[in-house]
Amino acid sequence: MELNLSGKVIVVTGGASGIGEAVVRGLAREGAIPVVVDRREDQGQRVVNDLRAQGYPASCVGAELTAEADCERVATRTLAEFGRIHALVNNAGFNDGVGLEHGSPRAFLQSIQTNLFHYYALAHYCLPALIRSRGSIVNVGSKTAVTGQGGTSGYVAAKGGQMALTREWAVELLPYGIRVNAVVPAEVQTPAYDTWIKGFEHPERKLKEITDRIPLGRRMTTPEEIADAVLFLLSERASHVTGQHLYVDGGYTHLDRSIGF
Repeated sequence: MELNLSGKVIVVTGGASGIGEAVVRGLAREGAIPVVVDRREDQGQRVVNDLRAQGYPASCVGAELTAEADCERVATRTLAEFGRIHALVNNAGFNDGVGLEHGSPRAFLQSIQTNLFHYYALAHYCLPALIRSRGSIVNVGSKTAVTGQGGTSGYVAAKGGQMALTREWAVELLPYGIRVNAVVPAEVQTPAYDTWIKGFEHPERKLKEITDRIPLGRRMTTPEEIADAVLFLLSERASHVTGQHLYVDGGYTHLDRSIGF
């Protein structure tokens, strides 16, 4: 299926690893020009160098996305280098475990700053260019926003905010033809997830407990499967899709996890 992404400049936050890296590499294969945005600039540049070695154009901007000035710099640097922005993929963030009982108001605020603020700030600073290109935005959310998880109020509040902003921006940006959608993963086999699993006393047992509750295939979702959904929503193949939350989770969120085959 031709996605017609060739030559389009697409900003991807958290693009140095995991889901973000899968999105970046998928975009490059489709002929787009990914701009990797990550606080780990060395890792982001590693991804870019690898793509360039394969003949794909790409760029990297190191940024601390909790800082407004860095969010603005991402937009200005991208425009200075390429002169255009066709899409924004808001993906960066992490589950910092700031709960209600064992957290604090200050830690909660920091969690919102870490996981939600830059979604708005980057969209704000990229918006003039997106208006010119009639571009699109894809926000990467989390099933925890609708299921809860326990012990992670900050992250879940941020993820709920991301999903709400997806609908809000889809309405606000209708006059400009800018589509805004969200991809909602559940259990994805990323380096960060691997680190989390290894923190349990019996990691393999814990992983099996989780995968046994994933209805489709009893397996984790791959970063590439999330990336494929992101690419579709960015593409002209989704030209009449906006304000949607697309769950890519093997049925984990909405199907009965007790189903047996």
